[in-house]
Amino acid sequence: MNKRPFTPRPVRGAHTHRAFPSFFMVMRGVVLAAGMVALSAASLAQGAPRTWVGTWAAAPQPAFPGTVDRYQDVTLRLIVHTSLGGERVRIRLSNTHGLVPLTIAAAHVARRAGGGSIDASSDRALSFGGRADVVVAPGETVVSDPVDLDVPALSDLAVSLYAAGRIAASTVHALAQQTSYVSAGRGNVTGAEHLPNARTIDNWPFLTGVDVEVRGAAAAVVVLGDSLVDGDGTDPDTNTRWTDALAARLHKAGAEHANISVLNEGLIGNRLLYDSASRHAPGVPDFGHALGEAGVARFERDVLCQSGVRAVIIHLGTNDIGFGGGVAPVGESATADSLIAGYRVLIARGHKAGLRVIGTTLTPVEGVTVLPAYDTPAKEAMRRVVNDWIRGSGEFDAVIDLDASLRDPLRQTRLLARLASGDHLHPNAAGYAAAAGEVPLDMFDGLVSGQQLRTPGNADGRGELQRIGSCSGM
Repeated sequence: MNKRPFTPRPVRGAHTHRAFPSFFMVMRGVVLAAGMVALSAASLAQGAPRTWVGTWAAAPQPAFPGTVDRYQDVTLRLIVHTSLGGERVRIRLSNTHGLVPLTIAAAHVARRAGGGSIDASSDRALSFGGRADVVVAPGETVVSDPVDLDVPALSDLAVSLYAAGRIAASTVHALAQQTSYVSAGRGNVTGAEHLPNARTIDNWPFLTGVDVEVRGAAAAVVVLGDSLVDGDGTDPDTNTRWTDALAARLHKAGAEHANISVLNEGLIGNRLLYDSASRHAPGVPDFGHALGEAGVARFERDVLCQSGVRAVIIHLGTNDIGFGGGVAPVGESATADSLIAGYRVLIARGHKAGLRVIGTTLTPVEGVTVLPAYDTPAKEAMRRVVNDWIRGSGEFDAVIDLDASLRDPLRQTRLLARLASGDHLHPNAAGYAAAAGEVPLDMFDGLVSGQQLRTPGNADGRGELQRIGSCSGM
């Protein structure tokens, strides 16, 4: 691991004189101390500092060509898995890729009881600027007003959205690896305990974040990446992505680490330097714009705009190398130098925002056949040059060596078979767990005690509708 030392800020204190006090003074001190303890306990119970932090996130992307779902007079119940618990909750709805305003007529949040059912005692109606309905303009993301709800860490929430008029799911997260539900009947059933005969969907329309408010300090780590971050290779409804395994490990570690959330901003097919290609080489599937904006383009929205963010882990570059001369059109081939330049852009932007910026090495891809020309000797050589720079340059604040965790030690150009999903590109659940298990947790030391957490959105209560715009100057 290549890591810069993190120097804590000095604590200033006053000099005191030592003396031998009288018995009266000692007893007086005991009484005063007991009173201060009681006062401190009451203060902690009533007025402890509170922090808004993201507990779950998903990067918004356009739907794949020909797959735009449409909803009218139905309720969507979207299931998400938290990384950090809290006492109040709010959600984010996005119309990032919509061309017309998105109207959500009602929204609820509750703890999930299983399948499409909720714990009815936990059901909470959400409002937006004091209104039950909300209109989200094209390109916009809005934040709900907060509601009181005990949200356990590493648990499932159900966010129910009622589409009264006809809406198109132009903004989704495609690789949810999670079953969600659409009501079979018509009408608003956002508060219903059960959704009988509901049909299922395997993506997350419109919902891009859930924040919780916690007592005391907390911090979020955003993982910006491609399909390896997105969880490709895991089974649906298992929450065995790399980020899930890392969140569970932090929670189990306790102390300061248990107050760190992990936000998954992975996108299938995503690249560091180029947006999803609108033109494709002959014989290549048309992904349209569904592979998302380049990492250097979406950094502000998907990293800087997250509540409580204190660090970012970057895992991008594999598709920049693999797509060249195959999936990507002419003119969009990466080089080791261009990738390093892209990393430097994100490192500089992260540091300017006060974030700890953590790099990851790129994993091997020998044997990939699902995409043309993805695996060649020249591309493997480029991967090694890039990894050498990531490990040895010292420009990242720390490095997670995914390559070393997942490669076959006897043939380092491919994934270890027992950790691979079978497509020679993505790990399986065991691989993601192994990768998370190799992360040195000390690279997150001091995050929670950091100052000036980023908390876009309405922190105090109902009022004006909160719309997330530019976060670069926050």
